[in-house]
Amino acid sequence: MSGHSKWANIKHKKARADAQKGQAFTKIGRELVVAARAGGPDPANNFRLKLVIEKAKAINIPNDNIQRAIQKGAGSGEGENYEELRYEGYAPGGVAVMVNILTDNRNRTAGEMRHIFSKNGGNLGETGCVSWMFKEKGQLSISREGLKTDEDEFLLLALDAGAEDVETEEESFQVYTDPADMESVRQALLDQSMAVEDAAVNLIPENKIEIADPDQASKIIKLIDALDEHDDVQGVFTNFELAEAIAAEFEE
Repeated sequence: MSGHSKWANIKHKKARADAQKGQAFTKIGRELVVAARAGGPDPANNFRLKLVIEKAKAINIPNDNIQRAIQKGAGSGEGENYEELRYEGYAPGGVAVMVNILTDNRNRTAGEMRHIFSKNGGNLGETGCVSWMFKEKGQLSISREGLKTDEDEFLLLALDAGAEDVETEEESFQVYTDPADMESVRQALLDQSMAVEDAAVNLIPENKIEIADPDQASKIIKLIDALDEHDDVQGVFTNFELAEAIAAEFEE
């Protein structure tokens, strides 16, 4: 059940670096508003909000900013009314791309998404064109630093906690769960003194396309980066995997 993901390892390193940028404050602020509006302002009774608060604190968003966003979401509904949308399309090489969006103007966002795909050699598709290739899964990232259990021991521990699968990376274990089980699996791992660095419901590809051509990989990554940099984009998911032979070229 466990395996190694070259692109995922690079992607998570990049995500940690991007979290230091001011744009992350804007995106997480939107997440706080939407989570509080959907499930109420109390993180004890709103697991989604609890996770976003932890994400905000991890990149040092001031507590006053966090509370203002929560109050905005739990208030009368004045101000921006964000919609949660999902766009589907293709990157170069036929790689499937799913994009999670929070927007206050779906027409503007649709045009901008179409432009980003087209400019970077991809195509924005119709609803359902690639979603069948993905499944929603809870994903927990566990730091391997200081972990005393080895790969096999961790796999057994995670499965006992209710996980469905584990993927091994250089610096972390990625634990996959049924979305409904993510909270209980996360707590079980925390109870075992595991450092849960991130937890989210993500779109996980059923099968991956391995890319061995560096030029094509560069084009795919350029599209992913362009999507990631858009203020309305909360997550980009693909079925793209770097071949081991070229992975080192994309390490930063």
